[in-house]
Amino acid sequence: MNTLLIATHNKGKLREFAQIFAGLDWQLRSLDDLGISEEIEETGTTFHENARLKAEGYMALSGLPTLADDSGLEVAALKGEPGVYSARYGGVTGPAQLEYLLKQLEGVPFHDRLARFVCVIALARPGAETEFVEGTLPGVIEFEPKGTGGFGYDPLFYVLDADMTLAEMPPERKNAMSHRAQAAQAAREVLAGWS
Repeated sequence: MNTLLIATHNKGKLREFAQIFAGLDWQLRSLDDLGISEEIEETGTTFHENARLKAEGYMALSGLPTLADDSGLEVAALKGEPGVYSARYGGVTGPAQLEYLLKQLEGVPFHDRLARFVCVIALARPGAETEFVEGTLPGVIEFEPKGTGGFGYDPLFYVLDADMTLAEMPPERKNAMSHRAQAAQAAREVLAGWS
């Protein structure tokens, strides 16, 4: 069985990938499993650049085929912000981040609050070109947080097809349609071709 490094310390993310990649000839390992504590700096200006930096950087450290992802929220009325800066948008985190985003959209009507979540996965292996897959989930930014599930921007991200925010959605439904799930499904097909 082949070993694939998932470039994360997050056990939940590792579990998610393990479920999606079940049945493939790959044994998944996290950075913690391999004792890798170095942080690869995300200095890119796009999701592709940051995913590549992490995948190729951790592949170089481990010598193993490596999967890394970068994701975030893009709001059309804000010219694509927060984008790659989603995690530290406005220099704040948690509920203050939602308030900051809402402040940026003050006076913008609902039909002009179009947004999308983006997830780019880079798959790097020694001696080969890095491959990329992507998933997106379109939505609209609400006027106030709704729902108690999910994390990050989920309480503000209204999914038209579902008629609710991601934070109001049952986790299994969110995970089936999310940008990360779409990208992971596409990554599964790439990995099936590798083994």
